[in-house]
Amino acid sequence: MRFAILGPLRMTGVGAPTVPKAPKQRQLLALLLLNANQVIPVGVCIKELWDDQPPDSALSTLQTYVLHLRRVLCGVPEIGTMRAAKQVLATAERGYRFSVPDGSLDLHLFDEGVRKARDALADGDDARGSALLARALDMWEGRALTGVQAGPVLRAHAAMLEEYRLSVQETRIEADLRLARHHELIGELSALATRHPTNENVRAQLMLALYRSGRQAHAVEAYQRLRRTLSADLGLDPSPRMRRFLQAMLENHPSLNSPAAAGAGAAGDRSA
Repeated sequence: MRFAILGPLRMTGVGAPTVPKAPKQRQLLALLLLNANQVIPVGVCIKELWDDQPPDSALSTLQTYVLHLRRVLCGVPEIGTMRAAKQVLATAERGYRFSVPDGSLDLHLFDEGVRKARDALADGDDARGSALLARALDMWEGRALTGVQAGPVLRAHAAMLEEYRLSVQETRIEADLRLARHHELIGELSALATRHPTNENVRAQLMLALYRSGRQAHAVEAYQRLRRTLSADLGLDPSPRMRRFLQAMLENHPSLNSPAAAGAGAAGDRSA
């Protein structure tokens, strides 16, 4: 049995993928999977499903949704019975726990891949770290919980997952910059800078990739776009770190050279 939340919500067994069709049941399943193997209190479930306006029947309706989810699980060949379904989706400690085996939820596999990659990076193996991070990022099939109606709890979770994903992508790009892959990073970084126009780290990585590719004027323009966006959207100027980074580029500081030419990875670290 496989479960997916890094993109469309899916449960896949021996047969075709199975997920409930009713929006509230999908919403509840998404909440349970995001917190797999942990007890989710009844109050949190009600908050997610109805926010601050739960109906008088909220508790009984929640119990009905749980029953429907168990019936869906019964239709999965690997589960098959209501008794087994109640072990997967269990009532416990004034809440519910959805149990998933090791290696069956894509979020857990992503976490494990990122952990292994960070171990490799800590050991100085940028090539292996980058490859492991790329493999982990390939698990994503769009934004988390695509097509799921989200209440306040899921919205917060989804936002944190997107920040996590971006952080992992930035870490992989940082390793690639140390590996002198600046030419091939420009397209990816340009797209990221467009999606995250006030993110200084992404912009610094783009500037560095452009600079190392012999496109200093484009790197300076990338900084100016950041400055204009920060001013217009937030009433802010680029941080002192970004201003120092721009000055180093204008002065052609040796620390910004590609590691392939300079024999060191200091420039990649500087853009972080």
